[in-house]
Amino acid sequence: MSDSKLYPSAAAALQGVVADNQTLAVGGFGLCGIPEALIAALRDTGVKGLTAISNNAGVDGFGLGQLLETRQISKMISSYVGENKEFERQYLAGELELEFNPQGTLAERLRAGGAGIPAFFTATGYGTIVAEGKETREFNGKQYVMETALVADVALVKAWKADKSGNLVFRKTARNFNPACAMAGKVCIVEVEEVVETGSIDPDQVHLPGIYVDRIVLNASPEKRIEQRTTRQA
Repeated sequence: MSDSKLYPSAAAALQGVVADNQTLAVGGFGLCGIPEALIAALRDTGVKGLTAISNNAGVDGFGLGQLLETRQISKMISSYVGENKEFERQYLAGELELEFNPQGTLAERLRAGGAGIPAFFTATGYGTIVAEGKETREFNGKQYVMETALVADVALVKAWKADKSGNLVFRKTARNFNPACAMAGKVCIVEVEEVVETGSIDPDQVHLPGIYVDRIVLNASPEKRIEQRTTRQA
């Protein structure tokens, strides 16, 4: 098997793929499992007008927060944004468009996009502002709201390990939204901490098949920041 999916750097992996006004699906939950090298490289490309599908927008100065500071994101499709003051400032000032989603709805919209399902019905959000302007329908005496699938031009994903064919293994809670983002992207670029030979990962241990992965970049020593370090008295 050739190493054709392997790229020497995050910048090289993004080259020829990212462009202005694209929709990107970005994995992670808070700062857990974010493709931090790919996000930094995306910032350095200078592409703008981006729509970012992500559970949240990182924090000020790290993760997707970097792209908010440089005004490269014009719209967020998110679930939680409470850790980012610049996000709040831009949104309240009318400088950033926001499409809020209940967290489970966001996950299912990405899953549906990857599965080729155009829309689905969920009871979550019915009777709230989440349902405004959306089709509703009754099933078995209960009201549901229709949500559409999400498909991205590019998915930026973080995994723990990949083989050279792109088969991925995630680590614990860092898996979070990453597989769904990978499957919902027309092109998927993954950042990993370890690359191994094809065939060295037990097939039963593969969390995401390489068919979904187009490009791989090695980042062996990510920062892995956390939002808030909390300790207790001894």
